[in-house]
Amino acid sequence: MNAPLDAGAAAPVQGRIAPRSSDKGGAGGADRAKGAPQRLSSFKAYDIRGRVPDELNETIVYRLGLAYAKRLGARRVAVGCDVRQSSPMLVEALAKGLEDGGAEVFDIGLCGTEEIYFAAFQPGIDGGIMVTASHNPIEYNGLKLVRGGALPISGDSGLRELEADVLASNAVPKAGAARTQLISFRERYVDHLLGYLRPGALKPLKVAVNPGNGGAGLVVDALAPHLPFTIERIHARPDGSFPNGIPNPLLPENRAATSDFVRATGADFGVAWDGDFDRCFLFDERGAFIEGYYIVGLLAEAMLKQAPGAKIIHDPRLSWNTVDMVEAAGGIAVQSKTGHAFIKERMRVENAVYGGEMSAHHYFRDFAYCDNGTIPWLLVAQLISETGEPLSALVGERMKKFPASGEINRKVDDIRSTLARLEAHYAPNALHVEHVDGLSIAFADWRFNLRGSNTEPVLRLNVESRGDEQLMRERTRDLLAMIGGTPV
Repeated sequence: MNAPLDAGAAAPVQGRIAPRSSDKGGAGGADRAKGAPQRLSSFKAYDIRGRVPDELNETIVYRLGLAYAKRLGARRVAVGCDVRQSSPMLVEALAKGLEDGGAEVFDIGLCGTEEIYFAAFQPGIDGGIMVTASHNPIEYNGLKLVRGGALPISGDSGLRELEADVLASNAVPKAGAARTQLISFRERYVDHLLGYLRPGALKPLKVAVNPGNGGAGLVVDALAPHLPFTIERIHARPDGSFPNGIPNPLLPENRAATSDFVRATGADFGVAWDGDFDRCFLFDERGAFIEGYYIVGLLAEAMLKQAPGAKIIHDPRLSWNTVDMVEAAGGIAVQSKTGHAFIKERMRVENAVYGGEMSAHHYFRDFAYCDNGTIPWLLVAQLISETGEPLSALVGERMKKFPASGEINRKVDDIRSTLARLEAHYAPNALHVEHVDGLSIAFADWRFNLRGSNTEPVLRLNVESRGDEQLMRERTRDLLAMIGGTPV
């Protein structure tokens, strides 16, 4: 798995970019002369995302590649992309920028973000950049960046500096198309994935998969010959026109196709992914969607069987079930602020074996502390095989023991004043009040977390209780009445 890098034959990417004379994204000197704010709307807290071409275009991406190579001193960079129709031109611009900055570019082609992470911690690779907008609308695209070792680059770990470099740049590409080397790590990656399993324990399960016309099916197909499973596929062909809608199973309206397919095929469970498949979403044998919160506890328990006494990282939105399962399995539960950069950093500090968020991001120490959308469903398949119990039974008792509202979003006029008003109301009688991420308030038999969005005036509410679903629902109604606002 960690053999020396073999780049294979060089294969130049055709075409070249031309700087835009009026970048609406703001990467030009004319905008600065007018006194425009020194920010680019496409640069977010954790990555880069925007509408193509007005918020994100070839000029911005070229200058980003140039800045990445120069600022990080990266000499060998892996790049890849999702199925979006704008991805090839952005990869070309990115590759040209990296090359003009002095880096060799290794193009792994159509892939998932997890495959870029894997490439970035291979010997001889100094970093990785994934061109993707994941679950965003079809007119969007974006980039996710990591250093060598798959160390994240986000708002507080280098992304703001790269943004400043792009804003300050008037660079144009040197003559000629970008020179890249085509390379595949997929066979090596499959070997890595199989290392999380005990092959002798796997049963001949039937698994229904829905890549949503993204790229997840490519990894499923590469894994299938090594597994005793029957794989049933729907919407498996990669297609950047997304004929069946943008792959985003977090939205309830996007779950029906997978749910119906599980029932129609008689599968033991179902899996669906977002566009760049760094998250997977699970459905039980009845086609019921399983909230990511309960999968965190399940995977924590599974990882603690392999690493007894290890630490598990969780986010504060919903936590009681995770803490209960971790402690029962002999592990140590450690809370972290929500967000991949925070989770990864805390995992490294604690040397945690696993970290999970209710939003279906699952992080693994042996995967360079990165999130992965394939390892979770493989581990669930192993649990079903070893226990002989269906997925509904594996999570059913946990859902009864700690019923949860799921995340509810409300648009409000002022996030800060709303949080202050709710804290003033609930805190005096609470057992615990925390501000690790937004506002978390716990009582003896119920708790809630309320946090603001980083990018819009939206509050996100999560409520859970100890074994009393009616209490959870009543407290959720009370909180929503106090929050006010409008549903999002």
